Amino acid sequence: MTDQNKPEKVQKTQKINGVRGMNDLLPADAAHWAHLDHVLRDLTRAYGYEFLRTPIVEATAVFQRGIGEVTDIVEKEMYSFEDRLNGEQLTLRPEGTAAVVRSVIENNLLYEGPKRLWYTGPMFRHERPQRGRYRQFHQFGIEALGFAGPDIDAEIILMGQRLWDELGLKGVRLEINSLGQANERAEHRAALIKYFEKHQSQLDEDSRRRLLTNPLRILDSKNPEMQTLIDGAPQLLDFLGEESLKHFNAVQALLKANNIPCKINPRLVRGLDYYNLTVFEWVTEELGAQGTIAGGGRYDPLIERMGGKAAPACGWAMGMERVLELMKVSGSLPEAQAQCDIFVLHQGGETLTAAMIIAERLRSAGIDTILFCPPDGQSASFKSQMKKADASGAAFAVIIGPDELAKNEAQLKDLRGTGEQKSVPLDEVLGAAIDALVGASE
Repeated sequence: MTDQNKPEKVQKTQKINGVRGMNDLLPADAAHWAHLDHVLRDLTRAYGYEFLRTPIVEATAVFQRGIGEVTDIVEKEMYSFEDRLNGEQLTLRPEGTAAVVRSVIENNLLYEGPKRLWYTGPMFRHERPQRGRYRQFHQFGIEALGFAGPDIDAEIILMGQRLWDELGLKGVRLEINSLGQANERAEHRAALIKYFEKHQSQLDEDSRRRLLTNPLRILDSKNPEMQTLIDGAPQLLDFLGEESLKHFNAVQALLKANNIPCKINPRLVRGLDYYNLTVFEWVTEELGAQGTIAGGGRYDPLIERMGGKAAPACGWAMGMERVLELMKVSGSLPEAQAQCDIFVLHQGGETLTAAMIIAERLRSAGIDTILFCPPDGQSASFKSQMKKADASGAAFAVIIGPDELAKNEAQLKDLRGTGEQKSVPLDEVLGAAIDALVGASE
């Protein structure tokens, strides 16, 4: 065969993979996410928090001004771009609080008084993916705006503890601290700079850069080689005035009264610029070195900083992937749920028509129903269909074959209990199915 007559080699189409660190939610995990969503909705309802949804894309200035420009998120991690249509600088939201505050200001939500709000949704940060941390991840957060007292600080912490209890999480501990007010942090900042300037040779590159811009963030360093130096640094608690100490002590007293144990961590500063007074984190050793699963605190200056009328506020957020990972480690993930209540089997042709009518009647009555559809469009044996029915987790099967159709009836089979199978007239299948499901639940 000459080269001219040889068939052309067909090139294989290259597979396109998802972006690293941005993961699919697969059906096998959907029930776990649904369970977590259900618990979160019950929690927020119990405390009177209202749902607020903000867009995934915000003006970049929302986060530059809200989070602070000298932060890892703004400097290194944000997905920012210019809108080619109008030149706007936009960013995929890296966290929820700044976006919520923007919405509260823009929509005058505090006009009628304080608000308790909650949100959930995807966030985006360009960081190295690791266990429980992704470039697209999901957060749940609560924000209490317009409340100045220590009682709301305690309330949102109590919400967190109730959530861990509801989810059956083990090995989660609460750490708290106070960042005081701006003048107290200024005194502490001067002392920190003086201290770290004496030890500049021991500072890593990030800490040297932060020394004159945001020295408080040096205390948040995860570099193990710097921990001894950090342990010897001046503590902010020693610079707190009477009112800040009164607020912090009141929060601790309310937690103690509600049997919520906590550890004061004087090095806890959180990674964002908008915090003041109470800050806290829930941490665990079950997920490796990156042990924080949720955190937050009070951020009274933020609303005014973003252009609104000054108002106090506090809140916290958690990474949902990390919480699900901890649920897995704790053995508290719920068992897989059945896909349906009833699985309907048939042999095609007229039996398919009758089966589809029955399936729609069942669904109209609120009964979750799967109708068998052969992958190749052809009929399949009842034996192979029954394997599908069993795998679906259905409690009962409705079987309509040619023999049943000739008698104007169907077979109702118990798949999870006795295995009993009985004949039922077609126009009585709905009632029989309801009775069977009620009986099985008792």
